[in-house]
Amino acid sequence: MIKLNATLWIWSGESATWHFITVPEGMAGEIRAESFARRGGFGSVGVEATIGDVTWRTSVFPQKSGGYILPVKADVRRRAEIAAGDEVTLTLMVL
Repeated sequence: MIKLNATLWIWSGESATWHFITVPEGMAGEIRAESFARRGGFGSVGVEATIGDVTWRTSVFPQKSGGYILPVKADVRRRAEIAAGDEVTLTLMVL
């Protein structure tokens, strides 16, 4: 299980805005080790994520830097009462 404090940030594309949390390279080794044979498209890894009392299943996606990014949907942000720029405590469990 991985636990970290990180900032929720926004990426804006041509037609959509997405919210992410970055799992830094120094914490990504556990994700890579536990998911070696179970990676999905684009190198994604299934995880169970928890912020506060909100838990959901999703995937993290690898970055060129060696870390991963976790997308955080609007429903999760609303239920966890978080917004871009907020520092959050995140727990991840590789599925």
